[in-house]
Amino acid sequence: MSLQQEINKRRTFAIISHPDAGKTTLTEKLLFFGQIIRSTGTVKGKKSGKFAASDWMEIEKKRGISVTSSVMSFPYHEFHVNILDTPGHEDFSEDTYRTLTAVDSVVMIIDSTKGVEPQTIKLFKVCRMRGIPIFTFINKLDREGRDPLELLSEIEEVLGIESYPMNWPVGSGKRFLGIHDRFNKQFVRFKGDEEEEVIPLSELSGTDIEENVIYQDTLGELELLEEAGNEFSPERVEKGELTPVFFGSALANFGVQTFFDTFLQFAAQPQPRKTDQGLIEPEKDQFSGYIFKIQANMNPAHRDRIAFFRVCSGKFERGMSVNLSRTNKTIKLNQTQAFMAKDRDTVDEAYPGDIIGIYDPNIYQIGDTLIGGKDSYQYEELPQFPPELFKRVQAKNVMKSKQFRKGIEQLVQEGAIQLYRQELNDSIILGAVGQLQFEVFEYRMKAEYNVEIEFTPLGERIPRWIKSEKFDKRFFDSRSMLVRDRFGAYAVLFENEFTLRYFLENQKDIELVDLLEENDYQGVTSQK
Repeated sequence: MSLQQEINKRRTFAIISHPDAGKTTLTEKLLFFGQIIRSTGTVKGKKSGKFAASDWMEIEKKRGISVTSSVMSFPYHEFHVNILDTPGHEDFSEDTYRTLTAVDSVVMIIDSTKGVEPQTIKLFKVCRMRGIPIFTFINKLDREGRDPLELLSEIEEVLGIESYPMNWPVGSGKRFLGIHDRFNKQFVRFKGDEEEEVIPLSELSGTDIEENVIYQDTLGELELLEEAGNEFSPERVEKGELTPVFFGSALANFGVQTFFDTFLQFAAQPQPRKTDQGLIEPEKDQFSGYIFKIQANMNPAHRDRIAFFRVCSGKFERGMSVNLSRTNKTIKLNQTQAFMAKDRDTVDEAYPGDIIGIYDPNIYQIGDTLIGGKDSYQYEELPQFPPELFKRVQAKNVMKSKQFRKGIEQLVQEGAIQLYRQELNDSIILGAVGQLQFEVFEYRMKAEYNVEIEFTPLGERIPRWIKSEKFDKRFFDSRSMLVRDRFGAYAVLFENEFTLRYFLENQKDIELVDLLEENDYQGVTSQK
């Protein structure tokens, strides 16, 4: 098969949502359709030992949350599907933001009983910023939910994107009959027990469905959609201006297959990617791509580190030599893997859109570009996000200092938690977006490195980076704490807004950088 044919088959997408909207449950159903799993688990921790296939880390199983981004690849009909199941919890939004750089489309799940929730808004904005096509799945139709027209209005008003319902619910909760599939011109009857019946609209005449009062009421809503609703436009979907909306229930396995089959028709195939030398097309013969995530200890028995790599152009072949742009060193890629959550198989070849795992002997960093050949360019830098919470950390047992250093080094390189060293006394400070990241860090240090740690909270701090290497260090104290990040760049952790303003007024020669405003500041984010 030609390179172009392989590219045309690929569909690489992420599933985003607010926690508990049904993201991992939907992922499970898609894996079930791809014949990857025989039965679907639930994300909630259970004594039965039945857990979601996409949740591989022990703490995820115990607490019933997803805190890492899983990658799942499988063939489905004429497509090759790559799903990135991202953490829903807001404390892990930085991992999710980086993962969104590696996809070509996004499925946004909305809980029909709650509507658009805060975390959905944040993730949606990142997708819009990157121009990613967005498909919407309104979940939990088998429960009493909000009015469908009201939900559409909320999507358009709160998220600022036009919508087109590909199907329409007939009733809800106990009165739920099924969905009227506008796009495929069929009615999908809800039968319960994960069963559904597909009836062409041309065959509905005279049936108990057509004569049902609930269905008759729905016909009025469908007329309104035809007259006043938006027109369907694949071009506008591709530009991220229009979101196709699907109604269904992931848990009841209703409307999911209809959604998946239709979604794959319109989801974007691998797209060109930006580099410092311009756009790189996926059809380019030369192999290239970038690392968007590093995960330590996916196999605790081997203490391994895996770099998650998005193939952007050309064909990958195991054993090939590539150039690491940041260091200009040649590396042979022998140990490469394809994923199914924690299960991994050796991958011999991969194409644009595929996500492969590369064994990392501690030489890679998030954002690294690998190229097969003599060209030299760097894929667009991945977004960096400043932490909000900070804690000093140390090992409870000083005899465990070697394991402590190794654990910190490896877990920090995954990017979910950030490392700083106080300039005054070289004490280790960790920064995170939310409290849950510290809990996961503590759990993994004990479970994977056998090190018990203790934290000393520094509370919320306002981090700012210093542009210059030359400044007077006497101006800093505990309220404006001078630290170095793990790349050696100087930063200041300010106690509050007042301390920051006071410093700016009195130290006009020291130029500070806010990563949120200047995400592309090279001195901070180049990861030298």
